[in-house]
Amino acid sequence: MYGCAHPEGYRKALKNMKLAEKFGLPIICLIDTPGAYPGIGAEERGQSSLIAANILEMSKLEVPVICVVIGEGGSGGALGIGVGDRVCMLEFSYYSVISPEGCAGILWKNATEVTKPLAADALKLVSKDLLRLGVVDSVIPEPLGGAHRDNKEMATILRGFLLRYLRELGQKNIQELLDGRYQKFRQMGVFLEGSANGISAGSA
Repeated sequence: MYGCAHPEGYRKALKNMKLAEKFGLPIICLIDTPGAYPGIGAEERGQSSLIAANILEMSKLEVPVICVVIGEGGSGGALGIGVGDRVCMLEFSYYSVISPEGCAGILWKNATEVTKPLAADALKLVSKDLLRLGVVDSVIPEPLGGAHRDNKEMATILRGFLLRYLRELGQKNIQELLDGRYQKFRQMGVFLEGSANGISAGSA
């Protein structure tokens, strides 16, 4: 519903990924979701644990995995199909733990024309920020006016990026793929470490 996957969708996605792995086929995930479906029924059917299982299983797939955010990349719903050797996003897509409206509602108790831009800036959800922070590997340029203005041109541009990444990843053996994928996600973020002399920052 509204681009939000239910628990069954994550089971189906993982089943197909496992099938691709069995036959040695690369996996390409095109991500466009505001998040997993937030209904009570979805939680009763184990949505959270299924997303966690997908993240774990995708980290262990023994074939190349490429993930591309082509529109919305929202919260755990996107992460459940977003663990790959290469993670990219279209120029005008977004990738975030929460929407600006949701973030503003939590931080300022309301989402207004004043608080929403503040929340969007704090979230760093646009492609240029995510590339700088190392969350995505590359930003794929869109045709003038956006991908929806010229579907064929966008498909041609995307095809070029996918073929390049498939060639790169195809030269790696299984262990190199798995090690690289693990290190990619392990190195994201910054942590604070306390000591007797104060707090020092480091990268994860």
